[in-house]
Amino acid sequence: MKKKKKIKAADLPLFDPAAYLGNEEAIAAYLTDILEANDAALLASALGDIARAHGMSAIAKKAGIAREALYKALRPDSSPRFDTINSVCAALGVRLVAQPVH
Repeated sequence: MKKKKKIKAADLPLFDPAAYLGNEEAIAAYLTDILEANDAALLASALGDIARAHGMSAIAKKAGIAREALYKALRPDSSPRFDTINSVCAALGVRLVAQPVH
């Protein structure tokens, strides 16, 4: 019987969600899951992941935000303004919607 080699978590590659966010449906599903966490910093980070997947410069231009300001607004520890979130979502081709809880 062969002894199984143990894999250390530190040896695993970092997961980058940007690789899986190539279309509007994937973006919408990702944001829906993120919004359920009710965490503004997590939302900012997720929007950053999506913007990186589509090119931060292109998204900044479409959203009408300077690229540097967009990087700053979408850091994991940031609290971006609603108009920034809305502009980025529009540039990504998605919108945030409200649904009844029941």
